[in-house]
Amino acid sequence: MAKKYVFSRKELENLSAEEIINKLQHENYSLLDSLGAKDLRKEMVNVGRVCNAAVNYFFQTTGPKNDLEKHNKAARKKLVKVLSKITPGSYQGMPKDSENGLVIGFNHPSLGEIARILVMKIDIMGDKPMYFPVNLPWYEALMPNYEKIKRLGIILTPTITPSTWRKMDLKEGSWRYEQGKRLKKEFRDIYTNLSHEAVKEGGVIFVAPSATRQETVFKTEEAYHGDGEITPTMSLLAVKLYADPEMKCDFLPMAVLPPKDFSRGLNFRKKYKLIPGKTMTANYIRKKYFKNKNVKKLDGFDLEFHKRIADELPKRFWY
Repeated sequence: MAKKYVFSRKELENLSAEEIINKLQHENYSLLDSLGAKDLRKEMVNVGRVCNAAVNYFFQTTGPKNDLEKHNKAARKKLVKVLSKITPGSYQGMPKDSENGLVIGFNHPSLGEIARILVMKIDIMGDKPMYFPVNLPWYEALMPNYEKIKRLGIILTPTITPSTWRKMDLKEGSWRYEQGKRLKKEFRDIYTNLSHEAVKEGGVIFVAPSATRQETVFKTEEAYHGDGEITPTMSLLAVKLYADPEMKCDFLPMAVLPPKDFSRGLNFRKKYKLIPGKTMTANYIRKKYFKNKNVKKLDGFDLEFHKRIADELPKRFWY
């Protein structure tokens, strides 16, 4: 693997988030290394190698290579065929098509559901672009094949989750801390803007509301009953999207039922179930949560969305 380049202090202070992302995608830079969190990047090196080797395999073993569109379709078809065998999953009842854009929020008990979601999307949602916010260590690991992943219909955008931010352990007040904090916010803004354009064009956005692997839908029983903290991932996204009065976007809660004796990893050869919950339609969301103009906070939205996921799962996955 080629050596990673490190941003200088001047570059970090003066480059925009878009310029940082471009260098991560095309010039083999590492933001994690630049912020002193090299160990977080190294943790993902082997996983990245496996994923990148797989992506290369799907393109190298399909054709015709002189016709880009046909080559992309052949690679996607082969990806579905191969992953369906080694990372099996069922997704009966998932919507195949929709005139509206679609935001799918899912519980995130392991890494395994990501492969199953990918297969489901390509298999039944065709060429619609798929947008996925990816935690920075994952993002950097996959960047050697960013363009090929995009050709598969998957558009990745980096995010720094609360868990990763804590692990980076930046000294508050230091220049690395200040630049990391700035980019954390700007990455989120870029993702929001991409989401807006995606759903406006009928695309699909996948989001894990927990922002980290978590076996249960709710972190605590108190949260399930409306008395505890819930990360406001879905409501913040809804506020941003529905600020556009022309926006037509449905929110679909999707329950991930992992196999018995599952681990936090990929769980090869074990079958997952992706179960659609009751959709929160654009009309429903506007009527219930946007009664006033200039809404900045949606009380109860995240609780309702999470409960619609929990309703499709055995009780042991509620909290």
